[in-house]
Amino acid sequence: MTGREKTIRPLWMVLIVVLVLIADQALKYWVKTNFAYGEEKNVISDWFILHFTENNGMAFGLGFGGSYGKLLLTLFRIVAVAGIIYYMVYQYRRGAHRGFLVCLALILAGAVGNIIDSVFYGVIFHDINRYIGGWFHGQVVDMLYFPIIETYYPSWSPINAGEEFIFFRPVFNLADASISTGVIAIFAFQKRFFKEHVKPEVTDVPADHTPAEGDGAVA
Repeated sequence: MTGREKTIRPLWMVLIVVLVLIADQALKYWVKTNFAYGEEKNVISDWFILHFTENNGMAFGLGFGGSYGKLLLTLFRIVAVAGIIYYMVYQYRRGAHRGFLVCLALILAGAVGNIIDSVFYGVIFHDINRYIGGWFHGQVVDMLYFPIIETYYPSWSPINAGEEFIFFRPVFNLADASISTGVIAIFAFQKRFFKEHVKPEVTDVPADHTPAEGDGAVA
């Protein structure tokens, strides 16, 4: 691989990260500035809804309690992103499968997207937030809600009998979707991504070996 190829080839990975970040942050900013907290709008019927909510930084609307817990979670995510970048560079240099690198780029983009919320949103949107705000204390904006199935558990169900059942209940964002897509694709295509090339077994034969009679040599 030439120096020029090393410079150009990783650009498609960078492009994936940049495009996901732009889409993720643009949607979050639009929802943040145009929706009241808890407001929702139907996009497609009743199964694709934009529902504005926020959480302390975990995926799919999950939270992490307390101010110190929030700070630790943000710092952990930053360390995790540094690890992903290091691993991506390592895999690229060793010639990893391009599909695997795409998955890593999606995971990296999603992680960075949510870190931006955690690090900066507490300052950028401090006047309209309901939380303490400040650096590293922003909340992650979620809005994608797909309640595809809405029904009730049967009365004879051993768990949650008669209670409402919604699939899919979690509210998430494009960054979460990017991470999930990357992880699921790695599991789905792992045999292709991590295919081992088995070299044919070669029997060592001395260089000065002279076929003896009966070895099958052709006269």
